[in-house]
Amino acid sequence: MRLNVALVGCGLIGDKRAHAIQNLVNLKMCYDTDVIVLNAFAAQHNCTAANSYIEMVENEDIDLVIISTRHDSLAELAQLAIRNKKHVFIEKPGALNSEQFELITNEVNKIRDIKVRIGYNHQYHPAIIQAVEIVKSGEIGEIMYLRARYGHGGRLGYEKEWRANKLISGGGELIDQGSHLLDLSLLFLGDVDLEYAATPTYFWKMEVEDNAFVVVKNKSGAIGFLHASCTEWKNMFSLEIYCVTGKIDISGLGGSYGIEKLTLHKMLNSMGPPDSESWEYSEPDNSWELEFSSFVKDIQDDTSYSDNFESSKRVLEIIEEIYERTSK
Repeated sequence: MRLNVALVGCGLIGDKRAHAIQNLVNLKMCYDTDVIVLNAFAAQHNCTAANSYIEMVENEDIDLVIISTRHDSLAELAQLAIRNKKHVFIEKPGALNSEQFELITNEVNKIRDIKVRIGYNHQYHPAIIQAVEIVKSGEIGEIMYLRARYGHGGRLGYEKEWRANKLISGGGELIDQGSHLLDLSLLFLGDVDLEYAATPTYFWKMEVEDNAFVVVKNKSGAIGFLHASCTEWKNMFSLEIYCVTGKIDISGLGGSYGIEKLTLHKMLNSMGPPDSESWEYSEPDNSWELEFSSFVKDIQDDTSYSDNFESSKRVLEIIEEIYERTSK
């Protein structure tokens, strides 16, 4: 039986989310504080425009709420949905900071049959899925270290957008694209501790950082070197995973980030140039749909394969530690 879904936050991300879920659930209701945006969204996606968020989450026919708002309202809206016994899908990073995230945790602990997922879709990109399979197979040995870069070049007026206001966003490029890199680091390295961080603002005239340089390390000593930037004048994504007998090289995410590609380099016994094999994924990005499909299946089957609650909490804890260190 298909779940009935309500969505709050009918802007760009909310619209993208609605398109991604249309074949998986019934989108019944929506809400946004901007009435014009709300009504346009409701008409486009053939759902009911609620008069308030409370009206939406108190509706007994709604099973799941998607929260696609700015960072400063994510936690409050999630708590209200959980109190009304709704499953919740929250766009990353899930809250403004780890303290607000803990408030969500408290509500989840009160109603244990509620499932919550934070929207980190990069784990569902085909190259990332394949990389996980290669690492798990052991064919190129244990991970020694990884290097990840993620960036865009902003746009005219970027320094005046809500993402440049720390009270609304929680930070700059670190909490924006950097949170994805930390999430992927936890995926491949397990739990990590912060070794080094710098959060400078080089170009954009704003109070938050436009670059984040981060080094994390797991208990085995494997290091993740991460760089997130909005002074990357040509959009780019790169994840390189260096193992004992080979390397996984991922580039692109589709669209403006270029064709998604994975190259596997296997060392030879004689060393020298490795044996290399590449795969390209030129199909449209369906990571958002795959992520949500996995979450829906967990709700329907009462499983937890898509559960990323604790890792998302850890991402925010590391981000908070970085901001504390770099603000001194």
